[in-house]
Amino acid sequence: MAAAPEEVNAVSPAVIVDHVSKSFDEAPGTPPVIADLSLRIAEGEFVCLLGASGCGKSTLLALIAGLDKPTSGTIETPGGKTTLMFQESALFPWLTAGGNIELALRLSDVPRSQWRSETERLLDLVHLSGQSDKRVHELSGGMRQRVALARALAQRARILLMDEPFGALDAITRDVLHDELSHIWQEAELTILFVTHNVREAARLGQRVLLMSSRPGRFVREWQVQVEGPRRIEAPAVSALAGEILAELRTEIRSHGN
Repeated sequence: MAAAPEEVNAVSPAVIVDHVSKSFDEAPGTPPVIADLSLRIAEGEFVCLLGASGCGKSTLLALIAGLDKPTSGTIETPGGKTTLMFQESALFPWLTAGGNIELALRLSDVPRSQWRSETERLLDLVHLSGQSDKRVHELSGGMRQRVALARALAQRARILLMDEPFGALDAITRDVLHDELSHIWQEAELTILFVTHNVREAARLGQRVLLMSSRPGRFVREWQVQVEGPRRIEAPAVSALAGEILAELRTEIRSHGN
């Protein structure tokens, strides 16, 4: 167990969420989606966020990404620009894989002379070398998510917000992408906040795992992940941690149900 999530990490923070609450225009007496959330994510940290459906995980990502504003509290991203990646790849079907990435480069003010070389570099990074001219309909689900990841990286963001990006993929493809994401995270020195419903996925990927309560969403438990050796989804230490987290998640869901 670690200290409370609002404690400041030893290194510089990339994301600072300070007593944030969010409510939408609803009937009087309806609880907020999230309430009084505070969080520090260190530069270069990989944090996984778990909780029952509707607890505010995606709302928190949208707030950090600047797509919405909190009802109260403040959010800062001193670690740099953010980019948000969704469960669906959201690629433009009329563009090729390379065209989708080049569009992000254009919007990031990358010089035109660098578009092709940078697109090829990013495709190589996500193990899609030679696939630049493929149309979206020619790509598998896993390949589409790799292109979406490359497009996110093309935005030159230092903070990657991921909202169940592998949730629709089969187990084998998801496991392969876990390895690739871990490699890219370390190589590119990114800060990642990763939302998932998959407890094993969180135990496999995260340096920290945070559990949110049901509405209103609050942080109720935190785990510092310390697994020796290669972090495989089938590793006994990962399975043991996943079991512990799942037990807490079930307790939280039952409590909300009652």
